[in-house]
Amino acid sequence: MWLWFHLAMNLSDFEYTLPPELIALHPAYPRDQSRLMQVRRATGAISHHVFAELPELLEPSDLLVFNDTKVFPARLFGHRLGMASQSYPSDKAPTAAIEVLLLKPLGNDFWEVLVKPGRKMRVGERVRFGSRLECEVMERGELGSRTVKFSYQGNFDDLVDALGHVPLPPYIGRPNQATDKADYQTIFARKRGAVAAPTAGLHFTPAVLRRLRERGIETCEITLHVGLGTFQPVHVDQVEDHQMEAERFEISAEAADAIQRAQEQKRRVVGVGTTAARTLESSAARHNGKVKAETGETRLFIYPGFEFSCLDGLLTNLHLPRSTLLMLVSAFAGREAILKAYEIAIEEKYRFYSYGDCMLVV
Repeated sequence: MWLWFHLAMNLSDFEYTLPPELIALHPAYPRDQSRLMQVRRATGAISHHVFAELPELLEPSDLLVFNDTKVFPARLFGHRLGMASQSYPSDKAPTAAIEVLLLKPLGNDFWEVLVKPGRKMRVGERVRFGSRLECEVMERGELGSRTVKFSYQGNFDDLVDALGHVPLPPYIGRPNQATDKADYQTIFARKRGAVAAPTAGLHFTPAVLRRLRERGIETCEITLHVGLGTFQPVHVDQVEDHQMEAERFEISAEAADAIQRAQEQKRRVVGVGTTAARTLESSAARHNGKVKAETGETRLFIYPGFEFSCLDGLLTNLHLPRSTLLMLVSAFAGREAILKAYEIAIEEKYRFYSYGDCMLVV
């Protein structure tokens, strides 16, 4: 049975202070040499490992659930062309630079995007990217979002791949580099559509996957296209007042069968990342605790007081203070236990955020 006990919580309940030098600007090389902190929910016991040891930390009966979404180069840098109602001479130099972040396709070449700087981009304004791709602002949204319509010559995805940049989180604080195209992508990424990587999956290597199979640990893949909702800052003082943006997900019949079989056999279901966790619990919330094959959108916001129906373990990176991701992990393991673990991680000089180290909560 799916239950949710309402707890009034303040945003300040999820605050901690991180020394800036602990923000990882690059991943560990090789990936499986990142550090891993294991947290036992039942006892609060903490132990320290290298990610390559993950197969030995899991039980052979476990089911690991990956998010197979694929990041695309969603940051486009262009120049304003003026209003669509105005003619634009081909020999005139474009005006001010504009950054457009592709968030979600809306069909028929319409996209939801973020624009920066946003205040100057009015309905009817156009932006050019290279020589074969343009967009026009069709509608204004909140917090810098816009609905735009693209016009182009050729294949849209190919143009975006050629012109776009890896959408690194702003806290990384450096321009994206050629290595980021591979570094900011999991090795099991299959389905294009994410503007941010499911970062817990970044630590996996072919060698780790091979050892998981050798130990008999089952894996399956579901999809949540990571969008603005996952990383949207919380702007309200009372946590429960926050509203998540919709994100698209897909659970195949094969994955649903594997998850249901594990539940029936009392085997642990371990989500690789908060996005996998939200997808599992979104489906379980719809189907009386069972994960079903389906495609849809989720706005599920998980914070302390949430009763998990499917998840038994969680592999996750170390998240920003006051973030919905930290709230989800706190809901799973307990806020005080997680903040204590973060305190220890800071003392032990763990690397934080997208390119940083990780935590296994079981």
